[in-house]
Amino acid sequence: MADHTILKVENLTKKFGKLTAVHNISFAVKKGEIFGFLGPNGAGKTTTISIICTLLNKSAGTVTLCGKNIDKQRNQIRQCIGLVFQDPSLDDRLTALENLYFHALLYNVNHKVIQKRIDQVLRMVSLEKRKNDLVRTFSGGMKRRLEIARGLIHHPRILFLDEPTLGLDPQTRNKIWDYIADLKKQTDITIFLTTHYMEETEICNRIAIMDDGKIIALDTPENLKRGIGGDIVTVSSDKGEPLKRYIEQTLQKKIAFQRDGTIQFEVRDSASFVPQFIARSPVNILSISARKPTLNDVFLHLTGKEIRQEHAGAKERFKQRMMHRMHRR
Repeated sequence: MADHTILKVENLTKKFGKLTAVHNISFAVKKGEIFGFLGPNGAGKTTTISIICTLLNKSAGTVTLCGKNIDKQRNQIRQCIGLVFQDPSLDDRLTALENLYFHALLYNVNHKVIQKRIDQVLRMVSLEKRKNDLVRTFSGGMKRRLEIARGLIHHPRILFLDEPTLGLDPQTRNKIWDYIADLKKQTDITIFLTTHYMEETEICNRIAIMDDGKIIALDTPENLKRGIGGDIVTVSSDKGEPLKRYIEQTLQKKIAFQRDGTIQFEVRDSASFVPQFIARSPVNILSISARKPTLNDVFLHLTGKEIRQEHAGAKERFKQRMMHRMHRR
């Protein structure tokens, strides 16, 4: 029976002194799928990708990529991967064409096909008309698209995208994901992406949710949301505590206030639950809404906290600084 696994990670651990950035994680990625790492800043996503891509030594565990062991066959692994870093890595004093040509030479792309490859990837990201322009004149979104093109020029078997839309405005972020979706349709490449934007992982076939260096869930987006157990109901009242007691009595379980004073809880069927809930409420309900669960709800359900979007704590900032130093070496 054919093995459809392109990446296998077993008991991977990475420590920076006393800090454990990645804690004994295991997962596998199938050929041709879009696999997502979802988690807050500092969760260990970039550290994990850096180890897989041979940029950072692991503390323990085994990693096999494209049938190669990262400890023994690093050069072979580097030939089969494309990587778009979290931090910008283009030479902005060169043109788009010169950046791509230099990268192709580094990856030993045959001289006879370099120009054809450059034209191909530039068309793929709609930058063919800007190929002779200096990169310093590009917008943030254009630079990201060029980095994706650069990561594809040597025809990698797997493309790693580490926070590919970090720092971009929402409109540009959406365009980047449109390009990535089109790329997947045009090729049979495997895509491994990390993000802390919940909506971006909807494109994935499977998602690993990571927090504090550990994988706390791994499944399809649909199955992860299905695990919530139903619909999400949000309700508020001018008498919060009595409302909270009423909900707990109704659901037979403890619930908590949200930060804005509202109460959020899960029910199987909100359509039949809400009318009865309002009719029997002992307090005046100011507002109530029901919706299907999102991946943010999944993270909240699994960890008891909302994903931290832009503000990392001291521990997270320390890990980020360490990774930035490694990337600069």
